[in-house]
Amino acid sequence: MSPSLPFVPARVLTVAGSDSGGGAGIQADLKTMLAFGVHGMSVLTAVTAQNSLGVQGAWELPVEAVRAQYRSVAGDIGVQAVKTGMLASAELVGAVAELLTGTDAPAVVDPVGVSKHGDPLLADSALDGVRTKLLPAATVATPNLDEVAQLTGVQVTDEGSMRRAADAVLDFGPRWALIKGGHLPGDAVDLLTDGTEEHWLRAPRHTNRHTHGTGCTLASAIAAGLANGQGVVEAVVAAKEYVTGAIAHGFPLGGGIGPVDHAWRFRRGL
Repeated sequence: MSPSLPFVPARVLTVAGSDSGGGAGIQADLKTMLAFGVHGMSVLTAVTAQNSLGVQGAWELPVEAVRAQYRSVAGDIGVQAVKTGMLASAELVGAVAELLTGTDAPAVVDPVGVSKHGDPLLADSALDGVRTKLLPAATVATPNLDEVAQLTGVQVTDEGSMRRAADAVLDFGPRWALIKGGHLPGDAVDLLTDGTEEHWLRAPRHTNRHTHGTGCTLASAIAAGLANGQGVVEAVVAAKEYVTGAIAHGFPLGGGIGPVDHAWRFRRGL
């Protein structure tokens, strides 16, 4: 009898910035991927000095360094899904969009514009590249309401305007748009649509203020689900459930907004 082949988990690549406080960015992405049982890999696009109080500084990496990291991983190890986060400049946006287009794997694009504390993480000059190059390469785009306004000009005030926002995002070319309605009052409601079908994802709103890293975590969870062979709807539903639990168990760190708990299922034996 031949020996059994070793288990190899699905591989997911995150292309994002580093959060020195560990709550968002590359750090949150890799923690989320581990929670979903996939092998996380990373392309670092920027280094931030960041803590629970905000972003004190940010330094983007050269485009050549980003390309080299990506090609090194994709060319040898291979990827089954890619997630993008902080891409600070027009040059980085263009380079990463080109890399995604040349990769035969689903891409989850989190068009990060501002941090949880309101610090800008995307240059105004990069917005057009996000619209015309990055979003067309996305399998799923996951903007929050501030990012929707930044990219489309649509101000979301209720569920009805979430539909208009989704249409505006889909006009840029992603296959699916997930409009995150967490900034609206009431239950946490997100809208997932490809323009022909729509899915409203609802969860109770937790009063916990420690929500740093929610966007990175959600996008990474979706990418993990896609890498594991789930369809878009199934992956988004599972990601929403995971993030809801992570928010509920978020914990205080430092003097400001603490992170969500990426290990909440492990800690509770789930």
